[in-house]
Amino acid sequence: MILLRREIGDVLRDARQRQGRTLREVSSAARVSLGYLSEVERGQKEASSELLASICEALNVPMSFVLRVVSDRVAVEEGVHVPDTVPDELLRREILAPVG
Repeated sequence: MILLRREIGDVLRDARQRQGRTLREVSSAARVSLGYLSEVERGQKEASSELLASICEALNVPMSFVLRVVSDRVAVEEGVHVPDTVPDELLRREILAPVG
């Protein structure tokens, strides 16, 4: 079974390692304890939206990018094809229609 917290942690750890940064550097920049960040990266703790935003900011990675990568990983696991753009039928729905 795929767990969001593990996928989020993997994506955050991959971003940090690609930057050549340590847990200590990122935890300090994100103002979160090193131990907690480590647990988030290992998928042992679920980051709140506020904490995720802080970690993403410290990594200089848009949260939307992290969530997109996680979403794509979940879709692969589910065997679902995810289009690269928003389908027209969703744009026509009232909820996404422009106001005015």
